[in-house]
Amino acid sequence: MAIEAKAGFLNRIEQAIAENVTAAAMPKILAKIADLMELYEIRERPQEETTGPDCDMLKAFLDAMRVKGLSKKTLYRYEYVIGKLLKDVQVSCRQITVHHLRDWLAKEQARGLALSTLDGDRQVFSTFFGWLYREGLIERSPTLNLAPIKVPKKKKKIFTDVELDRLHRAAAGNLRDTAIISFLESSACRVSELCELNKDCVDLERGEVIVHGKGDKERLVMLSEVAVDQLRTYLKSRRDWNEALFLSEKKEKRLEPGGVRVMLNRVAALAGVEHVHPHKFRRTWATNAARHGMPIHQISALLGHEKIDTTMKYVILNDNDLRNSYRKYA
Repeated sequence: MAIEAKAGFLNRIEQAIAENVTAAAMPKILAKIADLMELYEIRERPQEETTGPDCDMLKAFLDAMRVKGLSKKTLYRYEYVIGKLLKDVQVSCRQITVHHLRDWLAKEQARGLALSTLDGDRQVFSTFFGWLYREGLIERSPTLNLAPIKVPKKKKKIFTDVELDRLHRAAAGNLRDTAIISFLESSACRVSELCELNKDCVDLERGEVIVHGKGDKERLVMLSEVAVDQLRTYLKSRRDWNEALFLSEKKEKRLEPGGVRVMLNRVAALAGVEHVHPHKFRRTWATNAARHGMPIHQISALLGHEKIDTTMKYVILNDNDLRNSYRKYA
């Protein structure tokens, strides 16, 4: 799916439904639509090419980030957020000041956008204008005095053993769905990594998988014996020649991240489990590994994190964990 076509299409959707949807609900609706769009190939109809300094700067920035190895999802976010800013402020990149950015963020906040979303937009601006400055395209970055937005910390949750058991029971009977849930639970892979895997990436005898994470970095992850058995059963049931490890429900093409989320929502409804999404499996695995004594640097390596600080955000420790650790080590 072309990033530019996807970004443009979502922009048009937002404009079309803006009058009938609250600002707070808009990001969630667009995110759901974006997930569903992953199941389809969308290309923009050829038209007269738009030119101009700002378009050239944005295109050059996206090209540089693409060469750098950023994911399609990140490139799409840059395209969408920066494009929206330039359209709203109606000022050249060279003339945008910190006051334009603050005013834009304030208006977005007034529309009901979450502080976390606004701070994410601020980081996008910082990356974009910082790159323009380093390339000599602007004299000074307007984000230098744009302070981070303080976001209240919410306590994130992990799956309980009971919830995981309910999900497995609800998926029972569907070999693919059962294999996917066990794969996510034991490997702690990102959903994008799971969908990009081919059958030859998996060593079922060793229970090992070679995945390509962010920045196309290769790493080794492990599978539990249960996950290996369920994956082997699923693969034996297939009668196709597709190289993809997991296929869509119609078994015509590679499974996309949006398809995984749709499946998990369906299974979650049957299981009566709330807030089920792929990333929660990573957080659950990291927390359980830490509780069982795995060193944090090993957890970080298996998750594919460059910084241990990132891994620490995944480990959810409750009061009982702290009490037990205190009694063990103090």
